[in-house]
Amino acid sequence: MKKIAIYGGTFDPIHHGHLIVAREALERLGADEVIFIPARVSPLRKTAPVARDEIRLSMIQAAIENEPGFAVDDCELRRPPPSYTIDTIEQIRQRNGDATIYCLIGEDNVGKLTKWRRFADLEKMVRFVVLDRTGQQPSHVYPVIRRKIDISATEIRKRVATGRSIRYFVPPAVKEIIRREKLYLEQRK
Repeated sequence: MKKIAIYGGTFDPIHHGHLIVAREALERLGADEVIFIPARVSPLRKTAPVARDEIRLSMIQAAIENEPGFAVDDCELRRPPPSYTIDTIEQIRQRNGDATIYCLIGEDNVGKLTKWRRFADLEKMVRFVVLDRTGQQPSHVYPVIRRKIDISATEIRKRVATGRSIRYFVPPAVKEIIRREKLYLEQRK
């Protein structure tokens, strides 16, 4: 039976922390692929992504190019906002029949899970796996993929805005897109 891991988020920008935990999830779960799904507008976030949808998509494509087991799906960018995980999972389920679907979520989202649209249905359709980059003890029942990685998209945006290097934070192709598109030069207040 096929195993698919869905990794949603704003990816604003995608960085090495995302890629490292995705690779770890692929290997530890024995998944056939990890599908990165950029959210158009996350319903529980207070702020919209800084970079335009098509730019975030191109950064993901550049970051995972030639990476075996990684794919990207722009289904949430093609739907009207907000981006609900249940809608995405239903779409993925239609295309992949009886595949096992893992839903990779950040540790910071666990406390909000019950607020996700149709959470009871979603919980029956996927196996949640928590990606933890903090290294702290979990307070939930979901399996954890733990890698202590101190990189965040917020930090990357701040570094760009203040003229500091993002080398080693993001793949070179992503760094080039950020430079070319003049992304993150102005920090949000």
